[in-house]
Amino acid sequence: MLAFVKCFSLKRTKLPPGYEDPHVLASETPFTVNEIEALHKLFKKLSTSIIDDGTLIHKEEFLLALFRNSSMQNLFADRVFYMFDRKRNGVIEFGEFVRSLSIFHPHTPEHEKSSFMFKLYDLHGTGFIESHELKEMVGALLSETDLELSEETVEAIVEQTMLEVDTNKDGKIDEEEWKELVAKNPSILKNMTLPYLREVTLAFPSFVLDTEVDD
Repeated sequence: MLAFVKCFSLKRTKLPPGYEDPHVLASETPFTVNEIEALHKLFKKLSTSIIDDGTLIHKEEFLLALFRNSSMQNLFADRVFYMFDRKRNGVIEFGEFVRSLSIFHPHTPEHEKSSFMFKLYDLHGTGFIESHELKEMVGALLSETDLELSEETVEAIVEQTMLEVDTNKDGKIDEEEWKELVAKNPSILKNMTLPYLREVTLAFPSFVLDTEVDD
């Protein structure tokens, strides 16, 4: 009888899909328990912006929050969503949201930010960034700015980058070569830090990842 009561109790307190204990998330990220609870309020707001379920962020909702365009077609946008969608099931659960967002926290070590960015550029998940992948990402990033460069200029930038970064001359950039690039050019990680994540409050600002660090 006692076992039956316990099962009934567990059923009544069943957590929403993807929800995780704030204390567990706090132990794995730079966020405090209070900040994670505040993030959950933000998560619920984002996950009801288009599809009103409040438990999962769908791609359209993610794009709307990130780029203010729910139907955006852009490789960079696709890659950022892919990195947040750790389970590769087409939606972002709360735990995935917190862990991925923690990469942009000011207290997150630079090597973790560097690794995240490397994987962002490693389009095929091979453990290397090849020249065509670099070119595709540069083109995607340029499409988000007012800067217009010719195809020849983009190719020249990619060729010069590969020439400088690919130190073992195997035609691709491995993670060690990437780390050396970041060490020499720390500004590469500038957009990998969101200063306002130091203090997450219930009045959390809009979820936009293009915030820059003050010089």
